Amino acid sequence: MKGLKNKTVLITGGASGIGKATAERFLAEGAQVVVLDVSAEGCAAVQQEMPGLAGTITADVSNPDEVARAFAELDDYFDRLDVLINNAGISIRHNFLDITIDEWLKVMSINLNGVFFVAQQAARRMAARGSGIIINMGSTNGLKGYPFYADYNTSKAGVIELTRSMALELAPAVRVVAVCPGYVLTPMQEAEYTPEMMDAVNSKIPLKRHAKTEEVAALFAFLASDEAPYLTGHPYIIDGGEIAGGLASR
Repeated sequence: MKGLKNKTVLITGGASGIGKATAERFLAEGAQVVVLDVSAEGCAAVQQEMPGLAGTITADVSNPDEVARAFAELDDYFDRLDVLINNAGISIRHNFLDITIDEWLKVMSINLNGVFFVAQQAARRMAARGSGIIINMGSTNGLKGYPFYADYNTSKAGVIELTRSMALELAPAVRVVAVCPGYVLTPMQEAEYTPEMMDAVNSKIPLKRHAKTEEVAALFAFLASDEAPYLTGHPYIIDGGEIAGGLASR
């Protein structure tokens, strides 16, 4: 991708899954990458696995004080921030009637509040410099109705609307987009689904499989690159055609 070499990049939730694959992709593009993750063990492991990382930061994105401290640490690594991959998130599969208050608040605090806290810190730095790209992690769950994920769906719909609002306010200096994957084969996904459930989902997807994490990482890289300078304010779907025919509601 054009323009990613030597770009400074922060990836939240970067110790596993899509975030880890994205860190690998940006390193391959010659970017300078810092991974932020809630797991100290995960940060240590990813730093050992990817010695080319500029560093790692342990922080809980749902805590605004920890986010502020994390960005103070980031300022010690970089004198600017070019790209934010705002990826950290969780999901819990459960019936709507069974969602507890604590579960609802936990999903919202990480998936929506956390995206806001991190994005605002990044945007302040980017706006002051007059350039930058923020990519928030949405989901097709924020665009279509899915059963068993009412809290997750709501949080991702909020991320998409936050993205649109940020893009309008931060233009033209800072671009803001969302990436909305469908089903992606990650450790989080595998923990929630049995093999039989996986097969049932794959049968509904036109491409007949889950996305690979590196495929989502490639979309992040493209959107952050100089090859996408006119893209802002929208969610970009990567779902193997799943919702093209309304299949998500089945």
